[in-house]
Amino acid sequence: MLKKLKRRVKTIVSKAFKKRRRPSKPSQQDSFSPSSTPPPSPPPQPTMSSSSATPFLFPHIQSTILPDPSRFFSPNLLSSPLPTNSFFQNFVLKNGDQPEYIHPYIVKSSQSSLTLCHPSRFVTTAFIYQIFIADLTISSPQNEAAHDHKVSSFSDLSVTLDIPPNLRFFLVRGSPFITCAVSSPTPIYISTIHAILSVSSNSNQTKHTIKMNNNQTWILYSSSPLSFTSGMSSITTSEFSGVLRFAILPDSNGYYESILDRFSCCYPVKGEAVFNNPFSLEYKWEKKGWGDLLLLAHPLHLRLLSKDHGNVSILEDFKYKSMDGDLVGVVGDSWVLKMHPISVTWHSIGGIEEESFDEVVSALCKDVEGLTPIATSSSYFYGKLIARAARFALIAEEVSYPDVIPTVKKFLKESIEPWLDGSFNGNGFLYDPKWGGIVTKQGSLDSGADFGFGVYNDHHYHLGYFLYGIAVLAKIDPAWGRKYRSQAYSMMADFMNLGRRGNSHYPRLRNFDLWKLHSWAGGLTEFADGRNQESTSEAVNGYYSAALMGLSYGDTHLVAIGSTLAALEIQAAQTWWHVREGEGIYEDEFSKENRVVGVLWSTKRDSGLWFAPPAWKECRLGIQLLPLLPITENLFSDTGFARELVNWALPALGREGVGEGWKGFVYALQGVYDKEGALEKIRNLNGHDDGNSLSNMLWWIHSRSAGKEEGHDGGRYCWFRHYSDH
Repeated sequence: MLKKLKRRVKTIVSKAFKKRRRPSKPSQQDSFSPSSTPPPSPPPQPTMSSSSATPFLFPHIQSTILPDPSRFFSPNLLSSPLPTNSFFQNFVLKNGDQPEYIHPYIVKSSQSSLTLCHPSRFVTTAFIYQIFIADLTISSPQNEAAHDHKVSSFSDLSVTLDIPPNLRFFLVRGSPFITCAVSSPTPIYISTIHAILSVSSNSNQTKHTIKMNNNQTWILYSSSPLSFTSGMSSITTSEFSGVLRFAILPDSNGYYESILDRFSCCYPVKGEAVFNNPFSLEYKWEKKGWGDLLLLAHPLHLRLLSKDHGNVSILEDFKYKSMDGDLVGVVGDSWVLKMHPISVTWHSIGGIEEESFDEVVSALCKDVEGLTPIATSSSYFYGKLIARAARFALIAEEVSYPDVIPTVKKFLKESIEPWLDGSFNGNGFLYDPKWGGIVTKQGSLDSGADFGFGVYNDHHYHLGYFLYGIAVLAKIDPAWGRKYRSQAYSMMADFMNLGRRGNSHYPRLRNFDLWKLHSWAGGLTEFADGRNQESTSEAVNGYYSAALMGLSYGDTHLVAIGSTLAALEIQAAQTWWHVREGEGIYEDEFSKENRVVGVLWSTKRDSGLWFAPPAWKECRLGIQLLPLLPITENLFSDTGFARELVNWALPALGREGVGEGWKGFVYALQGVYDKEGALEKIRNLNGHDDGNSLSNMLWWIHSRSAGKEEGHDGGRYCWFRHYSDH
């Protein structure tokens, strides 16, 4: 397993907000009703094209350590960049037989079959995980040749998995149904590890109820009559072609079954997320069959779902359990999510009182004087040191002490340029055409080098730090910014590209999950627990830095996309990483002992870190806080929670061997509600994290305004605030 000692990232996108094409009319052969077709779609909306200039690419490399994507992706997909941190990544790695979480089911494809699990949870004070059990396995006798499955298409909200020669599964996230299209007449074989107690069908043999001895009841809907022969733990159907829909009945209450019945004839085949305005995200699903579309929303969806946009209705009593909280039924094939705007600013929102300038300036002069050539060749640690130095220039601006800026500018130019022009000794950026993305020289030879950057791990962390330095340098030296603009945008596009194929060189939003609304960091590594991410604050840093780069280059679209993704990452962190006792997302046994999740996985919550055990609470706090930036005010805008988190972590500082850098992050968060107490502790520190400094710590504490209203997140200073009110 990849050790993730630390990670930091930034994000960017230069594509304009685009109107998406409406889905095309479904074909009759895939619809439940041959005699009933939906009304035709309106003509597609025009899209705004990107610059026609040839984009910059780092030198090509044929990496020897990357897996071959051709085994599991359909040939028509191989000519375009491919996802490397997606919700279905396990399906295309190694043997493709590790499960993925397609809410509300865990789905596994192996041996020419698809297995569904409606998971139960195991909870301790240290972790929560979902248990995979082969509740229902679907195959066809024609699949016995053990063909590999193929990903025939994928989108933001769905993946289509083909099991040759005749089964196609539409795996749409948040669907209470798993939908299977059978392309040619064949019997369907359904098996389970449980005992089947009974199988019953309605009068026209299109609804079939399967009851098992583990208290589960599954319902199978078929687009035409279907008969069965059943055994103790298996069912074989008559020959069938058409559409099958499988759903577990989450409760014996008749209400649940009536809802499933009502919406069983309309099924989604794909779903896309559209950025039309800043701080707004629209989901659009392509559907077939007839009637209205039923899907499930997680808690953050429900918080953001606009009742004033789109024709949606919420079924508050229709719920499925999930690792991420209750999933609630929503009817409608278009949702609009509206988030509270955040401020993307170079400096602190509240500012620093002039009487505090001298202390900050004194530390700043010493820190800048101490700048020396960066010795490490690690892309992660190198990026952190660039961003650390870039902070000095912005702090100098805020305390009206420009004298140090020329020295900082010289350091940044000498440190960043070798990575952009290929002259850096021992490492550097290269372009991998196999999956479509940036790798490092070291990472292209060793999957463990640069914390797995060469297998697409942590890109938003590493590149985010570089982008922060580039954004600041382009701000204070616009001529330099113009010279290296193409390299900067290529680095940004690696993890913030909005394109969907065509001539794009990078996949769409490499790290950001547009259904979960946060990033994943795991890259092309197979994990039984699915995707994972440790540091949300470094992910926020990536998108924030991209927005700052947009400010430097006058690119309002990049500012908007970076701000929007940062806002979503922040709200996701506050929803799933920040643990509040009694909130209901997690069981009391876990929430009583934890204030932050260590590593969040698709199907697990772990209190440990990649580099530290659960008892090192100061590290858990710190990895969700660093780097300290103006955007940190938004991430920890809840003063009450900050106090709870600090009080939870403080006792751990008495442990022998606690690093000064980790202590500093605890004290920094204390400064949110206890400025003077935190300031005294920070003055007595003997060192700081390699991406932090005394100047930055003092800037943070002195910019904590006692007069600032509690919970203020700076949204009133946002450029795009007016969009959130429409």
